[in-house]
Amino acid sequence: MRHGKKINHLGRQSAHRHALLSNMASSLILNKRITTTVAKAKALRKYVEPLLTKSKTDTTHSRRVVFSYLQNKETVSMLFGEVASRIAERPGGYTRIIKFGDARHGDNAEMCLMELVDFNDVYKKEAVEKKAKTRRGRKGKKAEDETAEAEVEAASTEEPKAEKAPAKKAAKKTTKRDKK
Repeated sequence: MRHGKKINHLGRQSAHRHALLSNMASSLILNKRITTTVAKAKALRKYVEPLLTKSKTDTTHSRRVVFSYLQNKETVSMLFGEVASRIAERPGGYTRIIKFGDARHGDNAEMCLMELVDFNDVYKKEAVEKKAKTRRGRKGKKAEDETAEAEVEAASTEEPKAEKAPAKKAAKKTTKRDKK
């Protein structure tokens, strides 16, 4: 049984597996996309996404931590320069795995394309405006609607203010039940 065995060993000893993932991560960062097997791509996703998150904060400590994983100065400088600027707004999910329909001829392994999401111009949406994040409460929307209605009423009526004052006193007070 596989209880508690979450890591895919990829048929390698641990040192060989770490070297494989380090080299694949370097290739992915430098080339922005690589072709590999699905099993290796899934293992690489778990390896490289924390490094991409770490690259958002450009400090000496984060550079040294990333360098300890990748062991390549060129890759680290590319990661903290070009790649980090592109993924700065993204909260996660920096990689995409696209499976190919056919398998590799030699061993029938399922193949895929692994790429960095923000570097693919085919899937990129053209200048989509981001809406401001708001709370989903009702209080804010009602207050905006009431002020907009009051402005429309004030603009549409051209009566003197002295005549309006008695009319407001005669108006019925609204309750919560009436507003619904």
